[in-house]
Amino acid sequence: MRKLHQVATAFAISAIMLSGNALAQATATPAAAAPAKEVTGKDLSFNRAKGNCLACHAMPTQPDAESAGSYGPPLIAMSARFPDKAKMRAQIWDATATNPSSTMIPFGKHGVLSEKEIDKITDFVYGL
Repeated sequence: MRKLHQVATAFAISAIMLSGNALAQATATPAAAAPAKEVTGKDLSFNRAKGNCLACHAMPTQPDAESAGSYGPPLIAMSARFPDKAKMRAQIWDATATNPSSTMIPFGKHGVLSEKEIDKITDFVYGL
């Protein structure tokens, strides 16, 4: 029963992320209208169409991290939890590699985030 719950949750989160991405693309303004701003790891982490970390994780050290989830562990003291930054990046890329029962979306493996976006999110989250 627990496995069914984990699978259902993973599908629900994936569906939310995909629908958010479609909505973001439909409402996006043309690039020529405004100069492009460099997207930061925080921007990607808070973006519902991309990282969407707040759907599952709380970020207690970020005052603007509103409506944080409680499904995943809070993202705090990450450099202490992951002394090797590469291991944390691998966790974001595909959490199922180290824990096959993980319900965290394999952001890199499934192409939700590019390698550059994963690097930016890793740098941001590692500093929390």
